[in-house]
Amino acid sequence: MKRYLMLFVYVTLLFLSLHYFTEQSTGPITEDRSRLLPVKMKAIKATDSTAEIQQVVLDANSEGDPIAIAGMQHSQGGHTEYPDGILLDMKPYNKILAFDAQEKTITVQSGATWRDIQDYINPYGLALKVSQSQNIFTIGGSLSVNAHGLDIRHGSLIDTVESLRLLDANGKILTLSSEQNSELFQAVLGGYGLFGIILDVTLRLTDDEMYEIHSEQLQYDDYSDYFNENVKADDSVKMHLARISLSPDSYLKDMYVINYQAMEPEGVPMDSQKLREETLIAVPKFFLGLARLNEQGKRTFWNTQKTYSASIDGKVISRNNVMRSDSEFMEYSHPENTEVLQEYFVPVENFEAYVDDLRETLIDEEAFNLLNITIRFVEKNEKAVLSYAKEDMFSLVLLINQGTDAKSIEDTGRVVRNMIDVTLDHGGSYYLPYFGYPTKEQMAEAYPRTREFFDLKKKYDPDERFMNIFYEEYKQ
Repeated sequence: MKRYLMLFVYVTLLFLSLHYFTEQSTGPITEDRSRLLPVKMKAIKATDSTAEIQQVVLDANSEGDPIAIAGMQHSQGGHTEYPDGILLDMKPYNKILAFDAQEKTITVQSGATWRDIQDYINPYGLALKVSQSQNIFTIGGSLSVNAHGLDIRHGSLIDTVESLRLLDANGKILTLSSEQNSELFQAVLGGYGLFGIILDVTLRLTDDEMYEIHSEQLQYDDYSDYFNENVKADDSVKMHLARISLSPDSYLKDMYVINYQAMEPEGVPMDSQKLREETLIAVPKFFLGLARLNEQGKRTFWNTQKTYSASIDGKVISRNNVMRSDSEFMEYSHPENTEVLQEYFVPVENFEAYVDDLRETLIDEEAFNLLNITIRFVEKNEKAVLSYAKEDMFSLVLLINQGTDAKSIEDTGRVVRNMIDVTLDHGGSYYLPYFGYPTKEQMAEAYPRTREFFDLKKKYDPDERFMNIFYEEYKQ
């Protein structure tokens, strides 16, 4: 109780501080996708010139200005904002610099999106190894959160980076890789823009493939065994996702899985498979809207999801098209509400007990409007300092509808912290790109190298030139 009282006091002071800066500053207001942290910046800078980006850093050093780095701003905890600082918008810095189809590598500036890369490499029969399942994010932003996706064979994004160039706090350009400046490399991947500006990156690619989709329905207590025996043990299965019911009839019990199984290349047309575009936005948007309303809406949404999953069983899709999931139907605008994400990682063998405890935690939280849970697999990877997959994990991505007022933020925060406690009790961790509901103690438990991370920040950026609200909230 004392810990949460202290947290409440801290959050209150944080918001008062933000309010003070907002009122005192005359600069532009920016906010990330959560719409919970509108912040007035001193200025917003955007350029496609490396020299001009360097000058932004040099000028900031002269003026003592903090710099926050932004792409699409889908991180939701102030990771791309800092009051009265310089917001460096990297989206115009988006050129493709080099491509080698034989070596299967591509070098792109950090403001480019995964869609930009897919459009470029698809005619060559190549595909991404790792990216989020939606292709709307910038490369720099994805590197900064060390993203993962649907691929169960390649793990986190850090494993696909051959090298990158970083502009540090002194305005110097450094080359980073697992062999060169490796300490800094492991901090920058999943470093949330706190060590410098990622200028460009060379990524390793893979072959595009054709996958046959296999969809099945099962119960949550069968899922771990099913995954180990039918997915992980079958080398032909390359991608996987699952969803678990939020319908009141089968709450956190019913599931369906979708597996993407590589087809034999003989007889499979692979000449420049057309990249699909979103078409039926209104239909999924309508059913997701029903889920926001009440339990009957959630029942209808779940039944629709199950029906859709069954309808795609046996269909064929290219790797590139799997890695460009629909996103427009999730766009949400409401004067009083917003939608936030949470993501929890739990060891595969603990899944059943974890879901039982999660259900027990949530069952009486009638005001907590949880809309969807998507489950993926993340292979153990501890290369990044802030690694979230300390062993083979299932990742549960939660979509939550909440109010933007202070009481809604407080209520959602309480439930989120309870869910994180359950996750930690089962040997799990949580993802850091989201709103700052977790406590410092929860971060330290989920990320044992937290102290090392902040020590590296002091080592490589002692003047705190690169700043964001996430760092201000959790630094030690």
